[in-house]
Amino acid sequence: MRQSALVLAVLAGTAGLPALAHAQDRIIVREGATTGMVVEGISPDVRPRFREYLVQENVPNYTVPGRIIVGATLPEIGVTYYDVPQQYGAHRYRYTRVNDEYVVVDPQTRRIIQVID
Repeated sequence: MRQSALVLAVLAGTAGLPALAHAQDRIIVREGATTGMVVEGISPDVRPRFREYLVQENVPNYTVPGRIIVGATLPEIGVTYYDVPQQYGAHRYRYTRVNDEYVVVDPQTRRIIQVID
């Protein structure tokens, strides 16, 4: 009986390995050890360069109702989303400027994952 439980535990532990391998293409930044909050997007070490890039690109500003915060969803129509260049490490995401804030967005959901200061 003990061996069966051990085998099941090992199998259950390895079932998530493919998902972990797939998750490695995401940039994950731990924002604070005490908060335990995990934030995806542009890592702190390249954020200043990315901010300079955004200002230089000078994309149009769009006005949308509501607050611009992480987790908010932007509209599908009326906002243009731009590719994040690969050198900033978050190439699977898009960016835009809304309500005078630069934001990084998940293109599948249009959910804001990061506000760039």
